[in-house]
Amino acid sequence: MASESTGAAFTRRGFLGLAGGVAATTLLAACSSGGGGSTGGSGKPLKFWNMPWGGTAFNPLDKKITLAYKPKSGLPSATYQEIQWANFTQTFSSAVASNTGPAVSSGGGTQAFQFAHQGKIAYADNLINSWSSNGLKDDFLPGLLDTMKTDQGYAAVPYNLDVRCSWYNKTLMQQAGVQPPTTWDEYKQVCAALKKNGVYGFGLGSGAGNFTGGHILTAFMINNGGGLFNSKKEPECVTDRNIEAMEYVLELVQNGYSDPAAATYTSANVQSQWKAKKFGFGWDGAGLAASVGGDVANDLVVGDPLTGPHGTKGGLYFPNNIMMYKNTPSQKGSEAFLTYYYQNMSKLWTEKTGIGLPPLKSIADTSVLKADPVTVKILKEWNPIYGTWAAPGGKGLFYNIANTVDGTQPMITFAQAILGGKTDAKSALTTLQNAIEGLMK
Repeated sequence: MASESTGAAFTRRGFLGLAGGVAATTLLAACSSGGGGSTGGSGKPLKFWNMPWGGTAFNPLDKKITLAYKPKSGLPSATYQEIQWANFTQTFSSAVASNTGPAVSSGGGTQAFQFAHQGKIAYADNLINSWSSNGLKDDFLPGLLDTMKTDQGYAAVPYNLDVRCSWYNKTLMQQAGVQPPTTWDEYKQVCAALKKNGVYGFGLGSGAGNFTGGHILTAFMINNGGGLFNSKKEPECVTDRNIEAMEYVLELVQNGYSDPAAATYTSANVQSQWKAKKFGFGWDGAGLAASVGGDVANDLVVGDPLTGPHGTKGGLYFPNNIMMYKNTPSQKGSEAFLTYYYQNMSKLWTEKTGIGLPPLKSIADTSVLKADPVTVKILKEWNPIYGTWAAPGGKGLFYNIANTVDGTQPMITFAQAILGGKTDAKSALTTLQNAIEGLMK
């Protein structure tokens, strides 16, 4: 992922699936690209653009599913195009502006909300309502559809989930004589015990192209009942709960529980520290063990959600999505295609193509996913407590998130300041607040 700070460029999440076990470097390689259309239908076909969400098996299978679509009489067939992550924001923006873009696509996690703001999105309310009769609407994980809901309607449909959770090395934890923590107080004790063995307990990074640091700091705020935005979708960073959460993190840093170089660590650096057994506990995406690989991967276990000092739980996730555009040969056709796609996309997970966590309970309940302890643990224990960037004011994503906090320079600066340990919570949050306000549109 590139390191330029352009907001939506960093919503490329969920690309490292659990069951697939594909390394992130593999996923940056180009997969097979191509068009082609399904037979049947009439008139101009609708274009479906999708991203390389998994490994090399993902897009060929996704294309096969797409081209197997047999539309009802009078509705358009579908063509398939893979869009690479490199410069994808420019690819979509220019195509949508010139009305040469797709009728249906995935893309960056906040992309739909930006295009909706420009009047380019066909809201999914009719589609989602139609799914009440075929069971699809009730098949989504609890609360997930709400993340797509704006004041004007559903801007998109949830597609795959990228999450942030805790991880630990079970061997290093045993050597330190500690059990996995369930509260903030217990977590400090775990960090202290690991430190005695020369191991860091607050393992993460916030270097070039690595936005996990900012994600985890936000997750701690949400864990404490806080977050960055109020119910009016305005930034409200300098609150008692946020200050308390950042004071807690600063204590971890200042006690030496975080790697002194964490503020400069890329994702590759972080994985190297796990491989070197220097990180015994830390915070990352659902694909961490698959990325680390080797013998250490077998020792990596997803932790339990922590209970904060006020009895609250919470975390941060990124619901990637599929959106429909007003520029389509047929809105009914777009909706019919997406209905087909959602009823037939389960193989993308059951054949272990490397896509992120599934949005549907029926896919999560398949034997393949139920055999994966990481997927089971996250969906059972973490998913119910997750919030989005919109917390604590709401769950629904909105336009200003992309240009204010999602991979932006203010969030990078904030994370690096906290991980550097040379600031205080209120000052860092005030600087963040002022910067976000300056980016609001």
